[in-house]
Amino acid sequence: MRFAAASLAAITAGVWAVDSATAGTPEKGRVEVLELKVRNDQYTAADLGPAGPSLGDMDVYSGAALKEGNSVGRGGGSCQVIHMKGDDITSQCLITMEAEQGSLTMQSLWTRGTASLDMAITGGTGAYRSARGIARFWDIATPNERVRLEILR
Repeated sequence: MRFAAASLAAITAGVWAVDSATAGTPEKGRVEVLELKVRNDQYTAADLGPAGPSLGDMDVYSGAALKEGNSVGRGGGSCQVIHMKGDDITSQCLITMEAEQGSLTMQSLWTRGTASLDMAITGGTGAYRSARGIARFWDIATPNERVRLEILR
C-alpha cells in the first residue's frame, strides 16, 4: 500500500458531521473537535510513469469514518507524486468526505513515511460550506488509523 493512509483520512472527516448533528449545530466561529477511526475499503496504485516510483504516480482510495464502531461518513481521494529527491517522495493529496449534513474537502502535501499527516480543511457543502481547519491523521494505512478534526465554521 503506497499511500493508503490518506484514503482513510478522507473517510474520517465525514464522522464529524454526524457528531455535530447529535450535539447541536456549533455557533459560527467556534471550533468543533472530533476524534475518529478510519477504515479503508478500496485502494489502488497507478504507476503512470516509468516502472517504480516516479512523478505523476497516483494512489486512489475510499473508506469509512467510524465513531464508537459505527460508520458516520464515507469518502475518498487521491494522492499524486509531485516531487522526488532521493528516497523522499512527496505527494499532493485531495480528499472529499460525505456526511448527512454535507461534504468536506481537505488538501495537503505528504512525504512518504512521515508518521502523521496534517491536512487543511478547505471547505465543503451544506452545513460545512464555509468550513476550514485542520485534520491530523496518525497510524496511516494501518488497522489503527485515526484522525482528529478541528473544524472552524
